[in-house]
Amino acid sequence: MMLLHGEQYLEIRQFPIPTEGTLISYPTLADVIDKGNAGIVVQASVTKDSKTGKDVFYNESTIFVRGSGGFGGPRKVKDRGAATASNKPPSRQPDKVTEEKTTEEQAALYRLSGDRNPLHIDPAFSSVGGFKVPILHGLCFFGISVKHVVKEFGMIKNVKVRFAGTVLPGQTLRTEMWKEGNKILFQARVVETGKLCIAGGGAELLDAGKTKL
Repeated sequence: MMLLHGEQYLEIRQFPIPTEGTLISYPTLADVIDKGNAGIVVQASVTKDSKTGKDVFYNESTIFVRGSGGFGGPRKVKDRGAATASNKPPSRQPDKVTEEKTTEEQAALYRLSGDRNPLHIDPAFSSVGGFKVPILHGLCFFGISVKHVVKEFGMIKNVKVRFAGTVLPGQTLRTEMWKEGNKILFQARVVETGKLCIAGGGAELLDAGKTKL
């Protein structure tokens, strides 16, 4: 109940991405930060092809643990390049905007990926967390927004986002994108409420966006 998925970083280390095979992920603890009123835990994970031993993906997942600070740990996150970059969109209008409506069963479908958190499927459990209905997985609307970036600008090498709000299944996502050199800055909001659900998004293009989906 005290955990919040705060940020996510994904790095694609093998192109093209294999369409079959056996993958093994090796998780490690990347960082633990003391924010006073909360603790921050960063889990890193390298995913390898079991046959070749080559890296395919690298992920970092940042979790905020409310009420768990004050243990005397470091106050700042270690600089890990794109994984910790602060991506601030420019003040001009977005270069591209894409809208997509999610479905009422979006959370149930995404649950098939293996995320069994009852917050996303059980109304009784989600109500305890203060939500009238089960909410959509952060990684689900993260994936939808990144899909918009890839469709508009081409394949990416890495992407980082900060989760800024919740999305209910059936709501519409609006991804706003700005091209700054070889990087796409983006944010996503819920059309029905106008509130941001993803902030500080940044994706580096592969070969300047020449490779398309």
